[in-house]
Amino acid sequence: MSSAYKRSLILLPITLGLLAFTHVLSGKFDITFSELVSSFTRFDPNDLNHVIIQEFRVPRTLTAILAGASLSLAGMLMQTLFQNPLAGPYILGINSGAAFTVALGTLTGISFFQSDAGLLGSALIGAFIFGLIILTFSFFLRNIVSLLLIGIMIGSFTSAITSILLSISTPENMKIFTLWGLGSLQKVESGQIVFIFISFVIGVLLLLTQLKGINALVLGENAASSLGINLRSLRIAMISITALLAGMVTAFCGPISFVGLAIPNLSRIIFKTANHRKLTYANTILGAHFLLIADLITIWFEPIILIPINAITALIGAPFIMLIIIKKLK
Repeated sequence: MSSAYKRSLILLPITLGLLAFTHVLSGKFDITFSELVSSFTRFDPNDLNHVIIQEFRVPRTLTAILAGASLSLAGMLMQTLFQNPLAGPYILGINSGAAFTVALGTLTGISFFQSDAGLLGSALIGAFIFGLIILTFSFFLRNIVSLLLIGIMIGSFTSAITSILLSISTPENMKIFTLWGLGSLQKVESGQIVFIFISFVIGVLLLLTQLKGINALVLGENAASSLGINLRSLRIAMISITALLAGMVTAFCGPISFVGLAIPNLSRIIFKTANHRKLTYANTILGAHFLLIADLITIWFEPIILIPINAITALIGAPFIMLIIIKKLK
């Protein structure tokens, strides 16, 4: 175990805790440390600050941590599966698939699909189906650029159908979908955190069961096969885990870009390892850091302007990805 990795096991959880603490205390209404503690030790439903902390601040902070970690792990799986640092759930159309099926439910006004279970179920189905579509194309298109273009075209195709649905939708459903499409962590309610947490835990546990095969896949498909890895089952498992993690975040937070693309690359650069046991930890904690910081920026700018979190993740993530592309071209 490298010294850098050992230090990260101590330092990164501490910095994450400090970021989470800062995130909870940040916002329009000033919250003191004592009020934060008392909201947990002796919650008073008549105390406005206690209600703000329990119903808004803490759920938003937990959502940022879980969503950042989930999207990063999903991106890690896609980049390993397709053996390319430019692969990710957003670029490859998996997020678009989840968004498409959520749109079908939301814009058609079917009440079940506007419930927590309906949102999560439709997003997971869409993410899994479109993940399988991309996986199928990958068998025929060995050129990753072609595969990325296919992902972009899938996103354009689903966006076109969504636009048609928008044109025939009611103004109320149109407003719901438009706000959802901007991406936000603040709309997640305290009761919905349970869905997000359970999905995240299941996704991570499934990922841990596939680490042997994923690490073997890094050596190449032929090497993995020679080690007794069932590639077909492994691919389906990786797509399913990605669908669960990315679909869950998309369902409750809307489509959030660049987290699943930038953080897995950053993790490999910092930790200098291809061991996915270490990368699972690195992506989990760095992804949580990244989305907490991005959301803190939106909170700090709220008195001046309301910025969608997608704008912040793109402003930070896009230049980083451009540097990686330039480095690969060299």
